Amino acid sequence: MGNLATYLALAVVAAAVTVLVNRPARLISLKVGYTAQPDERKVHDHVTPYGGGGAMFVGLCVSLIVAELIPSTRAVISSSHEMLGVLLAAAVIFVIGVIDDFREMSAPAKVAGQFLAASILYFSGATMYQLKLPFAGFIVLGPSILPVITAVWVVALSNAVNLIDGLDGLAAGIVAIASATLCVYGLRLEDLGLLPITNVGPLIAALTCGVCLGFLRDNFHPAKLFMGDAGALMLGLLMSASTMVIGGRTPPASGVTFFFFAPLLIPVFILGVPLADAVWAFVRRTASGQGFHTPDKNHIHHRLMRLGHGHRRTVVLLWAWTALLCGFVLVPLFDNRANVFIPLGVAVLVIALVTWFSPLWNRWRRWNGEAEADPQREEVGSRR
Repeated sequence: MGNLATYLALAVVAAAVTVLVNRPARLISLKVGYTAQPDERKVHDHVTPYGGGGAMFVGLCVSLIVAELIPSTRAVISSSHEMLGVLLAAAVIFVIGVIDDFREMSAPAKVAGQFLAASILYFSGATMYQLKLPFAGFIVLGPSILPVITAVWVVALSNAVNLIDGLDGLAAGIVAIASATLCVYGLRLEDLGLLPITNVGPLIAALTCGVCLGFLRDNFHPAKLFMGDAGALMLGLLMSASTMVIGGRTPPASGVTFFFFAPLLIPVFILGVPLADAVWAFVRRTASGQGFHTPDKNHIHHRLMRLGHGHRRTVVLLWAWTALLCGFVLVPLFDNRANVFIPLGVAVLVIALVTWFSPLWNRWRRWNGEAEADPQREEVGSRR
């Protein structure tokens, strides 16, 4: 992976610029009242400035300017209008997020803004061209359906990242791990001759990873700065763009790894935690008659904290789950023998998660804890 060192250097530049901009972004946010106020549905108990999204956007822009100065990455950027489209779409969805942070937008208005950003990606060419689905074969996407798929993909990933952004450092850490995985995956495909070296996906992923790492400097618990909807929606858009131009362009003849059978399963794995949380939130809120955007405290991270994990431990646990899922993507890419273990490993993970969050399991844990605290109750229970 010859470009790995270059992309790593650009990620470092993005991280360094974001770190430098964090402080002025925090001060400006406090001055203009761009802050998150504590309330009953949030876990922080003091006023915290937004502005992290702005710092990450500056880091993205500056690192792109640096990439223009490097011959290999200049060739990637200038080969099409895709990177320009990604930058414009990121700017649009960033502005939508800032407006929503200042004054909560209605759900239709916010989704309309996400559709606008997705349209920019589509018209710039930063989208998928084909699908390879299990049992359905290879499908070339036509102009009638492609805009819809692009919009759905952007809305799904943007809202998934936004929903998981409930604890200090959680969303930024998950996206950093996922985007680093996607960058390595894309570069490996280029080495195998399955993607052109001008594919913008690995570059987008590298810069996304860099801005997330730089933001984490001031966002890990206790956070001094939040990304807000502006940052979360932007990260979701960057991830959707990079996954589409990598996973949606894998040639039909490839069969090196399990994921080449259905390349768009890649983001389902590397973003498994936020996507699972978003799906569960949709089911939970729909079943209770609430709107999808109705906030609550029943996300995965909230449940982990109710199980007794602290703020930092919950974040690290979900980082670890993300890293494990990313391992399922990367390991088979370098060792074909690992392909046979992927279905088994996924089954084990699903069973572990269902067991851990099962009401019966939680009820047994509570009963067992009460029994240990009350030996007399334990003796009565044993008689029964």
